[in-house]
Amino acid sequence: MIDLYTWTTPNGRKISIMLEELSLPYKAIGVNIIKDEQFEPSFLKISPNNKIPAIVDHDEGVSLMESGAILIYLAEKTGQLIPSSGHGKYKVLEWLMMQMGGVGPMLGQTHHFVFYNEGKSPYAEERYLKETARIYGVLNKRLGDEEYLAGDYSIADIATWPWIARYPRQRMELQDYPNLMRWYKKIANRPAVQRGYDVPNKVEEIPIPD
Repeated sequence: MIDLYTWTTPNGRKISIMLEELSLPYKAIGVNIIKDEQFEPSFLKISPNNKIPAIVDHDEGVSLMESGAILIYLAEKTGQLIPSSGHGKYKVLEWLMMQMGGVGPMLGQTHHFVFYNEGKSPYAEERYLKETARIYGVLNKRLGDEEYLAGDYSIADIATWPWIARYPRQRMELQDYPNLMRWYKKIANRPAVQRGYDVPNKVEEIPIPD
């Protein structure tokens, strides 16, 4: 059994979607970041950086924080959603790192300044909206060449999709990025994605562009 400490954020949804895709048994434990539950001493023993998600795999005696590390661990544990070796493996890791170092941090700043703190810093809003549009363009170009980010459906897609699912908060129109929109809709239709999106509780429907 795996304990998943999570909340309804893009990073949290990465791991619940992954667990659903793998059909691994898990228990979702909500960590309400609005109420600062991520600072509780019991959680800090699992996630010293006070961030969700985190897992405890009781079968293997493994405790992990950081969503990218967790995705790699679960993929290698099951032999799914990442090639075991060779160029294909590193292509998956390349696009996973793109999400960890670019998509998540930059789009997260867009949420902070544009959605939650609109009007407080016009400079920051302009900066991060421009960077969000650039990143959307990079993904759209890539998905014009491949069905999924690393060719086949993988942890790179699972990591990236929940961030794009917040396109309304980023003031982005997916219709302007047709390859990205095709990819986004295809993944949104996966039953495991739909189940994982509502962990640890359902707060909203998956947004689907016209």
